[in-house]
Order: sequence, then structure tokens, then C-alpha cells
Amino acid sequence: MPSRAKTGLNQGRSSLTPSAKPAGYDARLLFPVLFLVGIGIVMVYSASSALALKKYGNSYFFIKKQAMFALVGLMALVVGRHFPYRGLRLLAYPAVVLTLGLLLAVHLTGFGHTAGGATRWLRIGGFTLQPAELARMAMILYLAYSMSKKQDRIREFSIGFVPHIMVLTVLIIPIMLQPDFGSVVILTLIAGMMLFVGGVPLRYLTLAGLAAAPVGGYLLLSADYRLKRLMSFLDPWEYPTSDGYQTIHSLMAFGSGGLWGTGIGKSLQKLFYLPEPHTDFIFSVIGEEFGLVGVAMIVMLYGLIIWRGIAIARQTTDPFGALLSFGLTAAIALQVCINMGVTMGLLPTKGLTLPFLSYGGTSLVLNMAAVGVLMNIGISPWLKRKSR
Repeated sequence: MPSRAKTGLNQGRSSLTPSAKPAGYDARLLFPVLFLVGIGIVMVYSASSALALKKYGNSYFFIKKQAMFALVGLMALVVGRHFPYRGLRLLAYPAVVLTLGLLLAVHLTGFGHTAGGATRWLRIGGFTLQPAELARMAMILYLAYSMSKKQDRIREFSIGFVPHIMVLTVLIIPIMLQPDFGSVVILTLIAGMMLFVGGVPLRYLTLAGLAAAPVGGYLLLSADYRLKRLMSFLDPWEYPTSDGYQTIHSLMAFGSGGLWGTGIGKSLQKLFYLPEPHTDFIFSVIGEEFGLVGVAMIVMLYGLIIWRGIAIARQTTDPFGALLSFGLTAAIALQVCINMGVTMGLLPTKGLTLPFLSYGGTSLVLNMAAVGVLMNIGISPWLKRKSR
């Protein structure tokens, strides 16, 4: 890999020769994920039962669907674990093309579904898909494959930088039109991190960031709702009944939880005070019902997943596997940090699910599939031998 990758992800390699690794499931990845999924099913019911009863006449409406999503996600994890990850290289370009087609279909077909003033979903019959979630995975797969092919010339501007930025731009334009500014930021951050780790010179990324800053600033300030979100983030109590409402009630939920929490099922903020308690703000409900102890446990479980993902990325001697595992781990880590930051008032409000916990099929299935791929990379023969 490029020099930065050699001193970063793959520091300390002792051999480039594939070595046999025992088959099985990585308990250090599997157990935290299963714990989070299980907690998520319980908390989705706790957070959504009153809402589901009022809206659908069935308090079990969301938990039934979440349990089904979890089952599909478990199957996706198993497939990802047993499907040789190097075979994913063949899907790199088709994944980008398919994702672009789905993103365009949101705008150009009658299957686009609008909610909350944004058209971000495709709804076909009873099936709903959010293409922006697929865009992250497609971008990670494409970058891992493309950069692993171009190791010897990755530092060249026209080889290592321009093509990757062009693909990123092609994907973020239809996402911006949804509009989904938050997903654009996340996708850009993931791409930037992967390019940096893959060996693209920092000066290219810095210049790209400086060039994109005025565009990002214009997009942020040109939309009234984004500007209001920014202002309410700076002082949510100045807008208690409008844009600061979500942040205020989220902070109230954490404050009410104290050290040990109010007890499972006893959250008050989920009773039509806190918007989207089972999706974007499920972490707030956890903070209220389980307190600081519960929040610390959730953070620890995510920390274990991220630590293990980074360890796999550093240990594999295969450039494609190293970049793929780093990208998948970075995507999960960014989603966790941003969701938690929003619920705690540390970041402006952004509709983003919490991996493995929040209600939502696309996110849960893709994240569990990503964990399966990480496991496959982790048991592949392309791991460095441990020095004795």
C-alpha cells in the first residue's frame, strides 16, 4: 500500500504471506452487535408503543417490523461473513451505477416518497428503501477497490485524486437535491478519510476542502430551515417551540434519567414530546430510562465494535481488505458520533439513525452486513502473523 497506509493501517506487518486463520465468528464483533440489536428491539418498542397505538391502533406495529429487520440483518451478517470479501471487488462499479440509478429514481419516478419535507425514500408496495444509505456502502466499496488497484500511482493528482472525487460528486448531487445535507457531509467525510488513509496527499484533500467550503457555506445559509437549525443549535432555548424543540426535549430526557434512569418503559419524553423517539432520538430515550449507566454501556459496546474494526484494518495485509474494513468501520463510527452529538445538543439537528439501535430496515440490514464483511476480512488468510 502507499506509504501512509504502511505506517497507519498496516503498521508492523511481519509477513505478506497469507497464513491460515481459524474459521468461525469473531466474538469481539458479534457479541456487541447482537447486544445492541437486542437492546434496540426492546427500546424501539418502549419508545414507539404509544405512538404506534395512536397512529396505527397497534402498539406492536414498530417492534414487529424491527424484529423482522433484525432477522433479515442477521441473515445479511451470515452471508457477509461467509462470502469471500475479495469477490466484492467485482461489485464495485455495478454498486455505484445501481446506487446512482436508485438516487435518480427518487426524483424521476413515482416511487419517490416524501416525509418531513424531504424526498429521500423509494417506496414500492410495502417495501421502503433509502438510497442514501446504499450510497455510503457503494462509495466505500468503490474507493477500496479503486485505490487498491492504483497503489503505485495513488499520489498522482490525476490518478489518485480526481477520479475518486468525480464519483463522489456524482453521488452527492442527487442526495443534495432530496435534500439531505447531512448525508452529503457524512459521505464526504468517509471519502476524505479513506483517501487520506489510502495515501492520497494531504495537500490535495486540503485544497478540495477549501474549494468546497464556500459551496457548503452557501448551501447551509441559503436554505431557511438549515439556517434555523444552525441558530437553534447555538441557543435552542431561544426557539423552544420551533427548531430548538427537539434539542430541548432530548436534553430533558437525559437530565431526567440521572445516574440510573427512570426505568424501562417509564420515559415521559417519548409520550409525544420528543419527536421520532424510536429513530433519530432513541438514544435520548435510553438516557432517560437507563440513565448515565445505560448510556455508558451503549458507548462501550460501540467502542468495542470500532476498536475491533480498526484492528482488523490494521492487521490485514491485503490493501483492498484494509481499506474496505477501515471504510466500513469509519461509516459506523461517524453515524454513531453524529447521532449521539445531535441528541446531546453538541451538533445541529440531523435526521440520522443510531446503528443497530434505531428503527429502520435499510440502516440495520446494511450495518449488519458490514459487520459480516468485517468478520470475513478478520478470518481471511491475509492477516499478518503475530510477532512472538
